[in-house]
Amino acid sequence: MATPPTDRTPRLLSRGSWPEARRIGDILRTETVGGMLLLAAAVLALVWANSPWSDAYRRLGDLTLGPAGLHLDLTLAQWAADGLLAVFFFVAGLELKREFVAGDLREPRRALLPVAAALGGMALPALIFTAFNAGAGGGALRGWAIPTATDIAFALAVLGVINTHLPAAMRTFLLTLAVVDDLLAIVIIAVFYTGSLHFGPLLLALAPLALFTVLVQRRVRSWWLLLPLAAVTWALVHASGVHATVAGVALGFTVPVLRRRPGPGPGLAEHFEHRFRPVSAGVAVPVFAFFAAGVSVGGASGLGASLTDSVTVGVLVGLVVGKAVGVFGATWLVQRLTRARLAEEIDWWDVVGLALLAGVGFTVSLLIGELAFGAGSARDDHTKIGVLVGSLLSALLATAVLRARNRHYRGICTLEERDSDADGVPDVYQGPDVAPGASGR
Repeated sequence: MATPPTDRTPRLLSRGSWPEARRIGDILRTETVGGMLLLAAAVLALVWANSPWSDAYRRLGDLTLGPAGLHLDLTLAQWAADGLLAVFFFVAGLELKREFVAGDLREPRRALLPVAAALGGMALPALIFTAFNAGAGGGALRGWAIPTATDIAFALAVLGVINTHLPAAMRTFLLTLAVVDDLLAIVIIAVFYTGSLHFGPLLLALAPLALFTVLVQRRVRSWWLLLPLAAVTWALVHASGVHATVAGVALGFTVPVLRRRPGPGPGLAEHFEHRFRPVSAGVAVPVFAFFAAGVSVGGASGLGASLTDSVTVGVLVGLVVGKAVGVFGATWLVQRLTRARLAEEIDWWDVVGLALLAGVGFTVSLLIGELAFGAGSARDDHTKIGVLVGSLLSALLATAVLRARNRHYRGICTLEERDSDADGVPDVYQGPDVAPGASGR
């Protein structure tokens, strides 16, 4: 007989502290706007790539700019993937470090669920892709990591479109899962998708990276000092053969999270995040999506042929089924193997909705597809179709589940916004049952 939960039973998807909920709310608002721009950029690319003017779209992406002497004569599409996405991964690095130092990931008890969910949501899609492509040959298995990534901006854009009200605990879980997902994706890119490694430039990159570290540790914020060092680090990492976006993560990891002197106000990592997240969400990711999502479908017959390709099917099933089952299954195992139980306001159907939403993959999935098969190749095109269709199906299924629970979510959100004493801290984050420091006072 199952033991009934008590007041001391650990709760999964429980409400965190008010400062953390407020910070995550600010992040998600920025990412939602960025997700809308990403959707618009992807739709524009698809329409243009399948229009009578598709050749102009290809020529634009193939336009070469940059100094050849420094091996930086890259196409606009390469600048978007290698250069602009470094900004995206810099912000990811800042967020990762903040989560490990001051966020939910610093507490093993709270970190267990999002880490387990992220691992389950990456392992199962990779296994599904491998199963569909084990006998395909021709290097198809190089794409095993494509369906493992969750695109938080795209997922939030879906929430914005369907106008659902997710409670703070569910939003926090979704963002933390995406943060861990980003960390694992960075490791995968660095380890499995580095072609020829040149140690000379990689070792030279340590010098500007070290100087950047010294300056930020001293809380230097002068852009005219930091940006040139970041650019040199990026260029040397690019020359080494390691994907240049890894430089963005490394730079983000060097920035201190905590203030040198305790007191109110953001630390340097949060300051940089406020500055660069709008650039990442509003410019870097949408521009990359514009150049990466433009696949020529070739009409109904061409789409039908693409949907029978093993790479397309592996990506599609990996995102729709693998992500959902992996995230949900890992969450169920955590509560099964520990004393934890779901928070009172949360139902298993809510976990199903979040697990389906995790199948919305885009930015990192498209990047890994290009690294695995080469930009513009037939299999890269099949990857794009798999990512687009899989993300669309995941979004539609998540919409059906989450919208059915929207009245319940609206009630929770109303409760979480109530501030009877008008002190700026909602009532649910105060009182005898709130952990010390959770009110943010």
